[in-house]
Formats: sequence, structure tokens, C-alpha cells
Amino acid sequence: MRFIDTHCHFDFPPFVDDAEQSIARAAEAGVEKIIVPAVDVSRFAVVCQLAADHPALYAALGLHPIVIESHQDVHLDKLEAYLKQPPEKLVAIGEIGLDLYREDPQFDKQERLLDAQLRLAKNYDLPVILHSRRTHDKLALHLRRHDLPRRGVVHGFAGSLQQAQAFIKLGYAIGVGGTITYERASKTRQTIAQLPLESLLLETDAPDMPLNGFQGQPNRPERARLVWETLCSLRNESPQQIADALWLNSQTVFRFSC
Repeated sequence: MRFIDTHCHFDFPPFVDDAEQSIARAAEAGVEKIIVPAVDVSRFAVVCQLAADHPALYAALGLHPIVIESHQDVHLDKLEAYLKQPPEKLVAIGEIGLDLYREDPQFDKQERLLDAQLRLAKNYDLPVILHSRRTHDKLALHLRRHDLPRRGVVHGFAGSLQQAQAFIKLGYAIGVGGTITYERASKTRQTIAQLPLESLLLETDAPDMPLNGFQGQPNRPERARLVWETLCSLRNESPQQIADALWLNSQTVFRFSC
């Protein structure tokens, strides 16, 4: 089985000082490619260098809403500078999106930065990696308005079946991560079980979003295989069919150059 972890913050501990061993551990589990999305402008060069240094790693660049207070308008210019002369292994704009979890989300600023980054994705023909927490319906409105040609993925999805179907209708994939390994997440498990297989991508969000049984530990990219195993238990297709579809779906969305 071959897997792609479409969302792993490999530029943070515990991976940043242990890259070779972490990549080897992932490969032993069949995880052959890992997309590393940046969260702010200070991470752009680090993420691009990781992708350049390691064949298994690929870069995505974006301004994450969870650190909205750190973003400035000039950072959009720096993002565009990377897009004008993109590194060979830049595969997406991300992680970007909307988040209403914090007490002071600065939501107007979030929306403005999201719209600006969606315009960049459209102008430079790149897919997007989307964060959405308590904002699925609002995010769908923005995506509908911008109508990106390359679409992308709503990562770490934990909404309703109707919200997932709305994103899929717009052409976006749904990121499947460790949430489905918890039996208490019955709504998410039922939703993922019912979605079209061709709309699903595999991810870990490592070192975040720990799987059931690994609470309190940093998540890791090799555990994408465990997410796949849980996904197989929830769906009717064969394990090989599911693995093959996840691989093909990832290739289709991100168009890996090598």
C-alpha cells in the first residue's frame, strides 16, 4: 500500500530536528509523500527548504487564520513573490481558511486575507489547503464567490454530511484524519463513510490531531496508515481500492511534479 499524508506540519517539533528518521518511519508505513503547509510568513523559507532537501516532502505556503494577529498585508506580497518564482515542489497555497474558535478571531481580517489568498491561488493556478473551524458555511460562500479552477481540500473535516456535500459540489476534496479513529466522533465517521471515495484525501495534521490510543503524544505522518485502516473499517470498498483511490485523488488535486 502507498499513501500520501496531504497535511503534516513537518517544520515543527518533533520533526524539525529529526527529519531523516521521521521520513524513514513514514516510508516504512507506506507513506511515500508528505505535504508540509506553512502557517505564516516566517515558515515559508523553512518549508521550501525542507521540500528541496527531502524527496518525500512537498511545500504549501499560506497564512493560517489561527495566528491572524501575526499577519500583515505585506506578507501577502511576500507570498506572491514566492508564487512568481515558485520552488519546484510547491504544490498548493495553504494552510489558509477561517476559524471562529478563539475569543477574538478578528474575523473581518480573516476573511480579507482568505479572499486575497484565494485570488492568488486563482491567478497562479494552484489548489488550496483549507482550514475551517465553526465556519464551514461561511467558507463555502467564499469558495463559491472565487470559483478557483484548481479547487483543493477542506482539511481535517468534522462537519455534517450536508456541509461536506456542499464542498464536494463545489469541487473540493475532504481531508480525512485522526478524528475518525474515535468512536465518539460518530457524526464524522458516518459522514466520511457516506461520501464519494473519489472526494477523500488522507492526512494526519501532525504533530496535531492525535489518533485514538495516542492521546498526549505528538501525531506523526506514519499514522496516516492507521487513519486508512479505520477508514477501511467504515466503508464498503476493499482496502486496496481505498488505498488506490486516496493515492490517485491526492495526485489529481496536487499534481506532484516529481
